[in-house]
Amino acid sequence: MAPSSSLLPFAVRRKDPELVVPAKPIPYDQKQLSDVDNQEALRYQISFIMFYDSNSNPCMEGEDPVKSIRAALAEALVFYYPFAGRLKEGPDGKLLVDCTGEGVLFIEADADTTLELLEDTIQPPVPYLDRLLYEVPGSTGIVGCPLLLIQVTRLMCGGFVFAIRWNHTIADAVGMFKFLNTVAEMVPSGAAKPSFLPVWQRELLTARDPPRVTYEHHEFDEVDDTDYGTVDDDSIVHKSFLFGPKEMSSLRDLLPPHLRSSSSFLVLSACLWKCRTIAMQLEPDEIVRVSYMVSAGGKEGIKLPAGYYGNAVTFPVALSKAGLLCKNPLEYGLDLVKEIKNRLNEEYIRSAIDLFVIKGRKQYRTVRDFVIADTTRVPFGDIDLGWGKPVYGGPAGAIKDVSFFAKFKNGKGEDGIVVQVSLPWQIMERFQKELVKMVGDSLNDQHYRIATEITYSKL
Repeated sequence: MAPSSSLLPFAVRRKDPELVVPAKPIPYDQKQLSDVDNQEALRYQISFIMFYDSNSNPCMEGEDPVKSIRAALAEALVFYYPFAGRLKEGPDGKLLVDCTGEGVLFIEADADTTLELLEDTIQPPVPYLDRLLYEVPGSTGIVGCPLLLIQVTRLMCGGFVFAIRWNHTIADAVGMFKFLNTVAEMVPSGAAKPSFLPVWQRELLTARDPPRVTYEHHEFDEVDDTDYGTVDDDSIVHKSFLFGPKEMSSLRDLLPPHLRSSSSFLVLSACLWKCRTIAMQLEPDEIVRVSYMVSAGGKEGIKLPAGYYGNAVTFPVALSKAGLLCKNPLEYGLDLVKEIKNRLNEEYIRSAIDLFVIKGRKQYRTVRDFVIADTTRVPFGDIDLGWGKPVYGGPAGAIKDVSFFAKFKNGKGEDGIVVQVSLPWQIMERFQKELVKMVGDSLNDQHYRIATEITYSKL
């Protein structure tokens, strides 16, 4: 699904898509994905985007970002050569990478607009993403399609936009950052090799033999969808909300002193979960859920090499009766969200991986589930492709069942967190009213609230 592109009247001229192949010969082999990579929940395309100003690095004046990035991409693919291959199905439907070296899709484009004109709309979900990241026909499949699609769009001001879409089964956001950082190291200095050499070793996140589930996992609970708890409607509204210092201060004031030092991510998660549940108007005894993608990398006992770039995410869940979440103070939901973090250890993650296999890679339940992906700690905003750091770097598109958290700056230049929320329009209206009750009227100030609204139709 693609957002409406009528919000800004600018045109983009694209050259025909091309395949960029590794700059040097690569091994031809087949590589197994991990059991984490093979989750049904990750079999989709994900897109990120970076907007660059031409004035950040005078040394690059006159250089063509398309030419420089395309050359650096070919060099980076020498080290990340599985990205230039294609997925195929192995035994029992498990995916593997056929390292054919066929290449990744690359589009050169020019837009008749400037970064200044785009400034107020640079946000996730990007309302004109279909122009800055063209969906090449036949490229969106999981098996047998290019694993990466990149479009570099020059702007009239001399700046440019770098947009990328990738097959989530091959890497998570952390893994993709490592790849793009390698591309950045090749521009303009032409580094001989990455600072951190990529590591495949997907067997590190493969189920035990025999698999054994030692924790209770609610990710796959069987839930009766007797209401519209899946938030599946003919049209979904996607809106982004920016939480700056003022909003976060308002939320912390709602908490008892001993909880006010909780991370912004946890506080926001509890707030949004509560507002969303109130807006859905469920029966008090209905069970609602919140889950967020948690990386196994860095967890005690899970020793992933620095160069590991595969998926390392699990989806732990917290539960509550809707009535309790709606009527209790914010700290009630915050305590539940914090419990997710407290239970994360090596055995919990190993147990979850084993469950993936036992369940046959079954899709997660999303009935009455608020799913969160936190990208604020993945520094896409630091990727310097030779022209300095981007004005914005992070998620680009909207995914109906997932809310992305990303770093952002408000109109005053203050750091904040932008959150994309997807709901049917009637519920979105109630959700916004509940959010204003918590954070105050500043949410309606254009310095703090991003008001882009995009309607999607069903596939």
